[in-house]
Amino acid sequence: MEEVKLQIYSADTSTILDLSFVDGGIKAGFPSPAQDYLTESIDLNKELIRHKETTFLARVSGTSLMEAGICDGDIVVIDKSLEAKNGDFVVAFIDGEFTLKEFRLDEANNCAWLIPHNKNFAPIKVTENNDFMIWGVLTYTIKQLRK
Repeated sequence: MEEVKLQIYSADTSTILDLSFVDGGIKAGFPSPAQDYLTESIDLNKELIRHKETTFLARVSGTSLMEAGICDGDIVVIDKSLEAKNGDFVVAFIDGEFTLKEFRLDEANNCAWLIPHNKNFAPIKVTENNDFMIWGVLTYTIKQLRK
């Protein structure tokens, strides 16, 4: 199993982060001149954090989810109050180690799977014999594209 190292931080929601925001999205096709200067403001704390008491930020270290677009160095928003659903990306604790993977429930085989998105890593089968818990569910990924 790949050792995933997450640096976990509390989400500071005590301040308002008021940034300019283009509502209606930015088109990835033909530009619309009408939207060139239409801006509002957005508070990323309100946008990214639903439950401030149970939300944490973590920096990803590892490559097991790179084909899903979650890469080494990304910052992820994790909400511990959410119940994991099939297909969610989760921070899971299994047999003494933390890992970041996609969660899949397999009722037909009475188990669950932690699925990597990198062909170099194998899925992890979770049964009742494992020491297992889902620590939190990923709600957002933040990427740095330029340094």
